[in-house]
Formats: sequence, structure tokens, C-alpha cells
Amino acid sequence: MKAPVAVPLYTLTKKEVVRIFRIWTQSLLPSVVTTSLYFLIFGAFIGSQVRDIGGVSYMEFIVPGLVMMAIVTNSFMNVVSSFFGNKFQKSIEELLVSPTPNWVILLGYSMGGIVRGLAVGGLVLLIAYFFTQIQIMNPVLVITFAILTALVFSFAGLLNGIFAKKFDHVSIVPTFVLTPLTYLGGVFYSIETLPEFWQNVSKVNPVLYMVDGFRFGFFGFSDVSVLTSFIILAVFVVILGTLDIILLNRGVGLRT
Repeated sequence: MKAPVAVPLYTLTKKEVVRIFRIWTQSLLPSVVTTSLYFLIFGAFIGSQVRDIGGVSYMEFIVPGLVMMAIVTNSFMNVVSSFFGNKFQKSIEELLVSPTPNWVILLGYSMGGIVRGLAVGGLVLLIAYFFTQIQIMNPVLVITFAILTALVFSFAGLLNGIFAKKFDHVSIVPTFVLTPLTYLGGVFYSIETLPEFWQNVSKVNPVLYMVDGFRFGFFGFSDVSVLTSFIILAVFVVILGTLDIILLNRGVGLRT
């Protein structure tokens, strides 16, 4: 008889969450330090020379973007590093031969990514209050976009972990894909300041919609429709989640 799915889901989630806080100096602290430098350099030093955007100071404007950047990076890295580490150590085989459904494996690892992403994002937001005052107009929208974005990049992290064959492959996507997408996703600027051609190019970047939807929850304005942003997020959740399940079912990158 199969064990209730609640048991393996709770166990896997607990393992991932405990791992995050056990090595907090590696999982939480680096992003907080890095983001503090962003606030200091881009917000305090450079931001004081930049005009207000949408009626808010430049320092306030970059806060949602920096929080979202922390969520994106940490949710992705937590899942890809944990999953590939288990695959490298062959301990993933214990899950594969157990009666645990693959969707539980996906959700268990993703819960770790969500927890780490939201934890670091929350810490970054707290740091922001040392530099400026932030008013959140729509907390429900902020939380919704934060959770969905963490889920999207947790699914993406598992996808990377499935295909990764060595530790170097774990860092390729964050370095050559995530970093450019986040920096060009409206974290530090409004795309309305760009020429029309580059505005259209920016709208191809999915991270723009995540950052803009999140920012709308803070200030009530965005460069793109918040409904469009939500739909794009939901589509990515479905596509990446389905792809992960298909690959897990087929044993791609897991069975030799």
C-alpha cells in the first residue's frame, strides 16, 4: 500500500527547509550583503542624482526589483544545487525507487526553493527600510507575485538539475541566463525611459513581467499590464511544472 503523499511531501519539504537554515551563512547571508551594496551604490550614491520615477524616489523604485531579483536567484539556486547534489551522491535513487509520486518530489524540492526565495526576499525588504520608507499598496498582490515567481524559478531550477551532468552545469544558467534577464528586466529602470525599439525588446523578457507585477503591488503603477504579468507567470508555472513531471516520469538525466 502506498504511503499517504502527505508523509513524503512533509519529509522532503522539511529536509529542504532544515538544509536552508542549517547553512544560513551560505544560503541567506550572501544575497543580503550583496543587495545591501546595491542599495548603497545604486540607491544612495547614484539614486540621489536620478529624478523620481512615477512619483517615487529612485531608491524606492528599485526596492521591488531588488527583492524580486533575490527571490529569482535564490529559489532557482536552492533547487538546482540540492537536486543535483542528491543526484551526484546517488541519493536521488532512493526517491525514485520509493512509492513517492514524481509530483510530490517536484513539489517537495520546490517548497525548499520557495522558502529560501521568500526568506531572502523578506530580508532584502527589511534591509530596504534602513535606506528608505516603503509603502505597500496591495500586500495580497505582492505576496502572490512573490510566491508565483519563486515557484517558477524553483521549477526552472529542477529542470536545470535534471539536465546537469557536473557541478559546472549548475552555474551556467544563473551566470549566462538569469543574471542578464534580471538586470535587463526593469530592476534598475523603467522601460518607458528606453527608445521604442528597446521597449519592445524588453517585453520579450519574462522577468520584466514578474518585476513589474511585483512593483505594481507596491506603488500602483507598472510599465506593463498587471493582468498580463499574472497570466504570463501562470503560464510559466504550468509549462515548467509539466515539463519537470514529464522528465521525471521518463527518468531523463536520472537513470543510466
